[in-house]
Amino acid sequence: MRRSILLAATLAAAFAGPALAETLTVGANIGNVPWEFQDDKSETVGFEVDLVKEVASRLGYDGVEFSNIPFSGLFSAVQSGRVDAAVSSITITAERLKSVSFAQPYYDSDQSLSALASSDVKGTSTLKGKTVGVDTGSTGDIYATANQEKLGITEIRRFEGLAPAMLDLGNGGIDGYISDIPAVAYYIKDKPQFAVVERIKTGEQYSIMFAKDSPLTAKASTTITAMKKDGFIAKLHEKWFGTKAEDSTSTVAVAETPKTTN
Repeated sequence: MRRSILLAATLAAAFAGPALAETLTVGANIGNVPWEFQDDKSETVGFEVDLVKEVASRLGYDGVEFSNIPFSGLFSAVQSGRVDAAVSSITITAERLKSVSFAQPYYDSDQSLSALASSDVKGTSTLKGKTVGVDTGSTGDIYATANQEKLGITEIRRFEGLAPAMLDLGNGGIDGYISDIPAVAYYIKDKPQFAVVERIKTGEQYSIMFAKDSPLTAKASTTITAMKKDGFIAKLHEKWFGTKAEDSTSTVAVAETPKTTN
């Protein structure tokens, strides 16, 4: 009888899923404000930190463990199974869907060109002969590389995150910085020496990234649908950006899970 009880308990545990004290491991480029960064208490906070913790909780995980990984390393981290998922304002692209999976999007974005407010860089049309900074492997990197010749950019310098790039911009090491507009706008809101001089329309959408065809993808998408319907993600937008998300954006509107390709 005792053996039967133990066997039943073992089988129950096997099928119970992540509710049994399992931690969701998430890779993130910590320092990517306001998505994931350390506050003055050295705690990891941010829009996507709140979002991932809520997704994990609703899926039955007992917690989330964040691993600080440079942006360019997040892709291999999920592919190798080093982490279960990754966030860092990661844009869903057709090329990335060949090797990884994404849950449905939850934020619409564009790129931006920022510069010193006193600079003669006033837009992408003024980048001829200039040095531009980007985040390694980011969509800003992809845009700058694709348009380098057209815009006359002399050099593209690659950084592992926003903070070192903005530091170099402030020191005159680069003339402009091409990166996601929400992160830059949040970073410079109390730094009048910098300015976003152009919004570069790229029509990007962010989501949680998983290994290709991971079963967690569909589970996360279903959970994000519920979080949109009950207003949780819209409240995150107000908390971190101070404004109400428009109903037409992927922060509010339920979307399909992007399909992977070969």
